[in-house]
Amino acid sequence: MAFITGSCTKECSHFWGSSSTVAAPAGKGGKTRRRGKNKNESEKRELVFKEEGQEYAQVIKMLGNGRLEALCFDGVKRLCHIRGKLRKKVWINTSDIILVGLRDYQDNKADVILKYNADEARSLKAYGELPEHAKINETDTFGPGDDDEIQFDDIGDDDEDIDDI
Repeated sequence: MAFITGSCTKECSHFWGSSSTVAAPAGKGGKTRRRGKNKNESEKRELVFKEEGQEYAQVIKMLGNGRLEALCFDGVKRLCHIRGKLRKKVWINTSDIILVGLRDYQDNKADVILKYNADEARSLKAYGELPEHAKINETDTFGPGDDDEIQFDDIGDDDEDIDDI
């Protein structure tokens, strides 16, 4: 039995494969494909009303891991799970209006079905689907009077000089 030693020639490149004949993968894989620009943001979609077993809610707190805490407009605070179709595609923030599917076997848990944009939420309020006290497109930011508890000690302390330090 004879072994070939030394460098490989052109004739044996069909066995080992040539770098020029390697084809690029044909599929569309990877995360970057999902990170595209949101093109459907400006498109109008049909307004979806709640059905039996569903309820409108407002997001109170984002909990992470695809979960959030929402106050449903029937007065119950529920732990909601963002379903896979919405994850990484529809970004949900605090105070957004969402449609949740109630669970028959767990009253304190629900599943997020849809997120309404601000125009759709205003339309729902105009149709009387949302209560009047529902705040649309408002976030929990600092308002006037929120900084009453902050005290600064050295506001007018001009005694120290930079050269003394």
